[in-house]
Amino acid sequence: MPNVTPTDLTDRQRSLLRGLVEEHIATGQPVGSKTLVERTGLRVSSSTVRAELAELEALGLLTHPHTSAGRVPTEAAYRYYAGGLLERLEPNPGPFPLDLSAAQAEVESALQATTEMLSAVTRLLALVSAPRLESATIRHVEVLLLQPQVVMIVVITSTGAVTKRIYAFAAPVDPGLANWAGQYLNDTLAGLQPGTHQLRQRFEDSSLSERESAFLATLRPTFTELLEEGQSLFVGGTAGLLESARGDELEAYQRLLELLEKRAALLGVLGQALDPRRPFVRVGVELDHPDLQRLSLVGAAYGVANRTLGAVSLLGPVRMDYEKALRSVRGAASELSRFVEEIYESN
Repeated sequence: MPNVTPTDLTDRQRSLLRGLVEEHIATGQPVGSKTLVERTGLRVSSSTVRAELAELEALGLLTHPHTSAGRVPTEAAYRYYAGGLLERLEPNPGPFPLDLSAAQAEVESALQATTEMLSAVTRLLALVSAPRLESATIRHVEVLLLQPQVVMIVVITSTGAVTKRIYAFAAPVDPGLANWAGQYLNDTLAGLQPGTHQLRQRFEDSSLSERESAFLATLRPTFTELLEEGQSLFVGGTAGLLESARGDELEAYQRLLELLEKRAALLGVLGQALDPRRPFVRVGVELDHPDLQRLSLVGAAYGVANRTLGAVSLLGPVRMDYEKALRSVRGAASELSRFVEEIYESN
């Protein structure tokens, strides 16, 4: 069946459908015509409502469980309802109870705090993607001699991400060489993005001695692995999602839990859904991954100026409170954008 557009429905049908979806979200039960009249406040008879519901059912927006006199929304109805919410969004997001002051300048701490607050407020699974490392610059480098033959290198990026690598050498390392390497890398790499030609040049400087070049060549994989690690995904609220699950949702959640172990697949789903210009909703089969097609994803991008760094999103049942979910991701994305703007400006 083709997607139903707003112009396919009358004003009364739109009002009834919206009321029925909201009633079903609130109760999880089939909705009867009498309940719907009371909820919407429409001055029409129950028989008129039943006729309109029959028309909405013919359009594929409602289904009629044979054990009940009421009707329940189909996936298409939820998609139609969510589309209406997106069209009626206020220009600016409302406040969201997210305090990121404790995170200081560490983006990873802010992302974790965001997932925790989002999941607590909505009881849905919160997913927040971290900025890609290629969008960050190197802020600080340390080369530490842990033991005579063991060196640890620490790299801190402008997003607050910390990478540590340990290298074991066949012979004791000269402490002076380790100190020199830390100072050289810190002085020459600060402000550069991983994977750039300028960064590679710092390791191939012809003015370096053979001994210095060889030592730096050993440490160089730390900086190439920064990009290979890809994008991180912060997840919160798994326990809360399972606690509120209904029996018919457990199979979908079981698949989701298995997918959570494959963060790259979830990042791919987020990347496909992400719209940098506006909040987004993907319902059921709109999510390409087969393990997610009985769930819905609601999200909003965060970033700096005209640059998107990641997404704040909520994953849950098709019968979710879309209005609350949209309000929450928009508010959280706004707070997170404000936080990263301050960090990127200071670096």
